[in-house]
Amino acid sequence: MQRDKIKPILFSIIKHSSKEELRRQIPKDIVSGVVVAVVALPLSIALAIASGVGPEQGLYTAIVAGFLIALLGGSRVQISGPTAAFATIVAGIVATDGMEGLVAATIIAGVMLVLMGLLKLGTLIRFVPYTITTGFTAGIAVTIVIGQIKDLLGLTYPAGTTTVDTTDKLGALAANISTVNWQAVLVGVVCLAILMLWPKVSKRIPGSLVAVIVGAAMVPAFGLQVNTIGDLYTIEAGLPTLQFPQLSLDLFRDELANGITIAILAAIESLLSCVVADSMISGHHRCNMELVAQGVGNIGSVLFGGIPATGAIARTAANVKSGGRTPIAGMVHAAVLLLVLVFLMPYAALIPMPTIAAILLQVAYNMSGWRNFAHLCVTASRGAVATLLLTFTLTIVFDLVTAIAVGMLITVVLFMKMVSEETEVKGWTYFCDKDSEVTHLRELPKSVRVYEINGPMFFGMTDRISDISVKDFTKYLIIRMRGVPSLDATGMNALENLYEYCAENGVQLIFSHANEQPMRTMRRAGFVDLVGEERFRPNIDDAIAYARTQLEQEEKAA
Repeated sequence: MQRDKIKPILFSIIKHSSKEELRRQIPKDIVSGVVVAVVALPLSIALAIASGVGPEQGLYTAIVAGFLIALLGGSRVQISGPTAAFATIVAGIVATDGMEGLVAATIIAGVMLVLMGLLKLGTLIRFVPYTITTGFTAGIAVTIVIGQIKDLLGLTYPAGTTTVDTTDKLGALAANISTVNWQAVLVGVVCLAILMLWPKVSKRIPGSLVAVIVGAAMVPAFGLQVNTIGDLYTIEAGLPTLQFPQLSLDLFRDELANGITIAILAAIESLLSCVVADSMISGHHRCNMELVAQGVGNIGSVLFGGIPATGAIARTAANVKSGGRTPIAGMVHAAVLLLVLVFLMPYAALIPMPTIAAILLQVAYNMSGWRNFAHLCVTASRGAVATLLLTFTLTIVFDLVTAIAVGMLITVVLFMKMVSEETEVKGWTYFCDKDSEVTHLRELPKSVRVYEINGPMFFGMTDRISDISVKDFTKYLIIRMRGVPSLDATGMNALENLYEYCAENGVQLIFSHANEQPMRTMRRAGFVDLVGEERFRPNIDDAIAYARTQLEQEEKAA
């Protein structure tokens, strides 16, 4: 299957698989879809609450986006829905601009994702450095932890307390720490213990589901004064309905930056999840089709009352481990959650808020990648560590776009510095005596000088071209370019300056072994015609022989 093909992978699977293969696999996908739905149920509710919206909206997202992305996506096993990466971003948008702002921003993001896929920009994900993804992922994890301390400790804030930014949340925590509810702490600690220890008991039943059941039972059983979802939110059961909010051009303009943020994060998270999934099943995803599906899924999600969605690595891994191998598993997962929404959603009101906080703390811990973070801090270069720490800090203090933009800028600068340091311009020993013990050097006429350039010729290293010099007796200067893979406009200008320098000093310029891209650039700039086609030789020996011939002709003419 072509990796860059704009065609849902489900359609290709149905077309190219035999009836017998489908008959064996579909039951496995159905079972896997049910298992993933059980995993996704408490997570979807918890992530919706963390995003500042109603608990049912998390299920709307998992149902609509999960179904559409599975149906149209480019991955066999990807499971999409609400994720922790979006929680702080969505919460900020909802707090400042309301649901209308979120809808506008998500539609912008959806359109951008579709265009990115159609323009086949999915492969650009590889240009986002590991230090940046690790930094902002860890930063998001920290912001989630900070956001959940209030519910874990059962704190009470005065009416009107602002808790949009991380700094606001920290200030509110410090000001109201005296209102801690020890009964809430008890519920939270018990649920955290279950989440940590339950995998040792059973890996088939998700620990989050057990924590929800235990937490919901503790409050009435012991008469605990602990806030539940029902105390803070109005639970709406029933099918999600198509909604068309009042949107305007001004609103879209105001939400453009938020839309870009959501699009960038959705693209990165979904494609990274696809890469992880590929490694688990030894398969290949269609990155561009996945972006198109993510765009359609996000637009569909917000139009049905949901929030932004992307590929969820944990749920995708659960799908793979449960035997899912086709997008049917993702579609079944959405269908099962729809049944839960219709028939069981009122029971969500019984879930204590400390339980939700405990689940999100575990999510934050799992996504933090602290081991990778620590490993990079110890083993990476100083520039990479600086990029990592700056991206991490900016994500917490400001926002994701600022973090990624600054991180990418620093990375580009460091990359250019590294490449420029690798590029070298060195002169050959221009004469080798026949009695010399150095046998690998070519014997050159005294009037011929050779300089060899190794590395790309771009704007970061062109100052080194100025190091090339000639002697009073030099008549021919050979530039060996076999080690130059690429040449940009600034490098081209440096060569033109070198030609003028040689012309002023009566020196003829000869080029040896110019590779395809540099040669194409020099032709386009008219440099080949300026120097002369005959002065571009295929290899160094031919270039030296050409210089000798020219010298001999000059001697005869004299």
